[in-house]
Amino acid sequence: MAHSSVRRISMPQMMIVVVTSSSSIFSLCFALSLLSFFASAHILTDTEGKNSDLFPEVLREEAVARLYELGKVSDADGYLERTFLSPASIRAGNLIREWMEDAGLRTWMDQMGNVHGRVEGMNPSADALLIGSHLDTVVDAGIFDGSLGIISAISALKVLNITAKLRKLRRPIEVIAFSDEEGVRFQSTFLGSAAVAGVLPASALQISDKSGVTVQNALMDNSIEATEETLSQLKYDPKTVWGYVEVHIEQGPVLEGIGLPLAVVKGIAGQTRLKVTVRGSQGHAGTVPMSMRQDPMAAAAELIVLLESLCKRPQDFLSYDGQCNGFAVESLSGSLVCTVGEISSWPSASNVIPGQVTFTVDLRAIDDMGREAVLYELSDRMYQICEKRSISCTIERKHDANAVICDNELSTQLKSATYSALKRMAGEIQGDVPVLMSGAGHDAMAMSHLTKVGMLFVRCRGGISHSPAEHVLDEDVWAAGLAILAFLETHL
Repeated sequence: MAHSSVRRISMPQMMIVVVTSSSSIFSLCFALSLLSFFASAHILTDTEGKNSDLFPEVLREEAVARLYELGKVSDADGYLERTFLSPASIRAGNLIREWMEDAGLRTWMDQMGNVHGRVEGMNPSADALLIGSHLDTVVDAGIFDGSLGIISAISALKVLNITAKLRKLRRPIEVIAFSDEEGVRFQSTFLGSAAVAGVLPASALQISDKSGVTVQNALMDNSIEATEETLSQLKYDPKTVWGYVEVHIEQGPVLEGIGLPLAVVKGIAGQTRLKVTVRGSQGHAGTVPMSMRQDPMAAAAELIVLLESLCKRPQDFLSYDGQCNGFAVESLSGSLVCTVGEISSWPSASNVIPGQVTFTVDLRAIDDMGREAVLYELSDRMYQICEKRSISCTIERKHDANAVICDNELSTQLKSATYSALKRMAGEIQGDVPVLMSGAGHDAMAMSHLTKVGMLFVRCRGGISHSPAEHVLDEDVWAAGLAILAFLETHL
C-alpha cells in the first residue's frame, strides 16, 4: 500500500501543502482540496501568520471595494447623488441587503425605507445593540459619508461569522442603513433615524419636494404603505435597545493634523438656523447720495462681520450673570462656529440700491446654554445696527437642535476598542486615543432620543467632505472595521 504524508508550511502570506512519498491520486486530490481551502481562508485561520487577527481581506480589501461599488450607484451621470427613496437609493439598499446577508444577517426594509440586518445572538430577548449610518448622499457627493459606517459594521460582523463567533454574541446586533440623513430631497433631515427613534411627526409625511411629491407619495410609489399608524409602528421600544453606535468620517482636519486614523466623539454640537431679512430704501445707484441712503446690503455686510467677530471671540461680547458660569465661555471658545451660507437681494440689479437683502445664519456649539447666550447677544446687536442705519430687520429661527453628549460607558468601550485596534495594526502607539466634538449633525442625534449613543470618527484627507474629493485611506477603512470588531468582541 502506497504511503503519503501531508505537511503544512506556514508563512506570513501563504499556506503551502506538500505531498511527499509515493504518488497517490487520492492523496494528491486531498492535498489540492486542502490547498484550495487554505488559499481562501488562510488569513482568517492561520494563527501563525502576520495578519492572522487583522482580517485585511474582509476589513480592508473587500470593504474598500464595496465602498467604491456603492459610490457608483447614483441617480446622476458623472457625479454621485442618492436622495430619499430615489431609484439609486433603492438599488443601493438592495446591494446593502446582499452584503448583510453575506455576513449572516437577517434583512428587511422598513416602512421609511431604512434597511436593516440583524443577528439574534445567544439571547434574542436581550437588549439590542444598534449600529448604523445613512445611505443617502448630498448632490455631487463623496463615497465615504454615511456609507463607511454601514460597510464597517457589516464587515466586522462578517469576520465574526467567518470565525464562527456571530451566534455567540450575548445580545442581538442590528445594522441599520438609514434612508435619509442629509435632507436633500425634502429639506428635512433624519427622516430615517427619527422614525426609528419615534420623534418624526406624522406631519412629515406631507412634506413635499420641489416637484410637489410628498414623503407619503414617495413611499407609496415604492409600494410602501405610509400612514400615521404605520409611522408610529416604526418606533423602537427603548426597553429593547441597549445602545446605538455610529462610525463616520470626521469631515474635518483635526485627525489628519495629529496623524491618527480614529477618534472617539464626545458629543454633537447643537444647531440653530436663522433667516435674517434686512429692508431698506430701494433706489437708483447713480442718483442717491451716499449720505442719504438706507442700503440694506451695506447693513447686511455689517451684520455678517458682527457675526464673524462674535463667533471668533465670544468672550469679548458676552457678559454673564449669576445663572451662567465660566464653563460656557470655555466650551464656546472651542466649539462655536457660525456660517452665512446663503445671501440674496431684491431686485438684484447692478444699477439698483437693493430694497431687501436676505441671508441665512448657521450657528453651532456643544453647549446649548452658551449657544442661546450667543443668539441673544447676536440678535440684540443686530437690531441696534439696523436701528442706527434706519432700516428694518427681522430675525426668524428656522431650525433648532440641542447638543447631544455621547454616553460615557459607550465612549469608554469604543475608546478601548480603538486603542486595541490601533495597537494590533501598529504594534505600539504613542499617546491616547483622541476625543473630538462633532460640529456636523449625524443620525446619532435622532437616535439619542431612543437610547444612549456613541460615535467613532475616521480621518479623511484634508478634512474634505460633501465633495467628490472626499477620501479615506484604505488603511483607515481597515482601522475603522477593526475597531468595530474589537468593540463587538466585548459582547461575546
